[in-house]
This record gives sequence, C-alpha cells and structure tokens, in this order.
Amino acid sequence: MHRSASRLTRILACAAVPVMLVVAGCSSDSGKKESDGSSSAPSAKKSVPTVAPAKFAGLPDPCKAISTKTITSLVPKAKSKAGSPATSSDTSARAGCSWNGLDDNGVKGSQYRWLDVGFTRFDSDQALGSGAKRAGDDLTKQLAKTRTAEGAKKIVEAPVSGIGEQATKVTYDLTKTGEDFKYATIVARTGNVVVTLTYNGAGYAGAQTPSGADILKDAEKAAKEAVAAVADTDADADAGDKQSSPSASPSKSAKSSSN
Repeated sequence: MHRSASRLTRILACAAVPVMLVVAGCSSDSGKKESDGSSSAPSAKKSVPTVAPAKFAGLPDPCKAISTKTITSLVPKAKSKAGSPATSSDTSARAGCSWNGLDDNGVKGSQYRWLDVGFTRFDSDQALGSGAKRAGDDLTKQLAKTRTAEGAKKIVEAPVSGIGEQATKVTYDLTKTGEDFKYATIVARTGNVVVTLTYNGAGYAGAQTPSGADILKDAEKAAKEAVAAVADTDADADAGDKQSSPSASPSKSAKSSSN
C-alpha cells in the first residue's frame, strides 16, 4: 500500500511538469506582445500645405485706370471724362467705372460709344485656394457670362497675348434700340486680380456701323492700360510703405552720433 502511494506521487509530479512549462510559455509570449506594443512610437502628424500668398493687396482707382487720352479717343464725346464709378461696398476687392457718349455729326449721323472696366481681387484662403487660382476660376465664370449675353450673335472667342498672365477676347454683334452694335470684351487675369473690359459702339441716324476689328483693337488697348494700372497701384503702395517706415529716415540716435 505504501509502495503504491509513492508510485502515484511520482506519476503526478511528472505529469505536472509539461503543464507548468506551457503556462510559463504563454506568460512569456504575453509579456513580449505587451512590450512590443508599448515600444511603438506614435505616428507623426501630416503637414498641411500652405497656399501661396496673394500677389496684389489692393486695386487701382477704376476711373483713373485708363488714361484720359485713351478715353478721349475711344469715347470722343463722353458725358464725363472722369467716368461714372460703379457702386461697391469694398473698393479694395471690387471696383469699376464706365464712360459713354454720342458724337453727333449732324446730317452725317452720330456715333455712340460705351466703355466699361471692372476689377475683382481675390485673397488667398487656406480652404478656398490661392488668390491666383480663385481669380482663374472667376475668369472662367466671366467668360461664361459673356458668351451667354442675351441677343448676342456671331460670337467669336479666342485667347489674346500680351495682356496680363492670361486673357481671352470675345466679340459679338447685338441689335438694340433699332441699331446694330459691335461688342468686344476682354477678360484678363494678372496675379490674383481679374480685369473685365467691355467696349461697344453703333452708328445712329444713318451713320455707318463701326468696324468690329476697330472696336476689338481699341478694347485691347484699353485692357492693357487697365491691367498695367493694377501693378502700378501695388508698386505705389510699396513705395509709400518704404517712405513711411523708420528705416527710410535717419533715427534720432544716428543724428546725435553725427553731431
């Protein structure tokens, strides 16, 4: 009886060894996994790309953006050479001006001319994009409006070089007040500013209808001046800032040391 009990004790002891080894193995794996998890570094935050700053911070006076000489040439009998400014709640973002007049030549008839220029400026916005991109999108919208002008006939659209960074010309015929009008619209972008210029004319009381080619040529000339005025205004603003800055004039300490 005693021998049987001793033998049973040895058998149970041997049987317990694999179980302990398995448990120890599981504990080791678990610790390794926890260690691996705790040693992993947190992922780096993704950087958000910034949009390019807007090129121009302001707009020119629209009624002075085209020279008096050009106004006199395009609208000979303008009611006001100074022009009629468009209504705007913020002239640094949107501005415009127009001129119109009837050149009465008596029995030879009369020539009517109308010129309009508009400026729209866009700031850079992290959510909406750069000022230049937003201006490009607006240029596309302005062209779409021009193409769908009510009553327009013989619409011709083409890119034009030498006016801003990108520009498109649209010409068409339109009949109103019983007369045939020739229209030319130039939509151009310079930096973050869109310039839209429209010029049209008609002959009254038997006067000859103006040439579409002449109307377009004059419109392009005026558009170049309007685009140049945007850069000139920005340059003038920079010059004013430099003159008003402390570094532009000698400091008191510099004067004292020189005395």
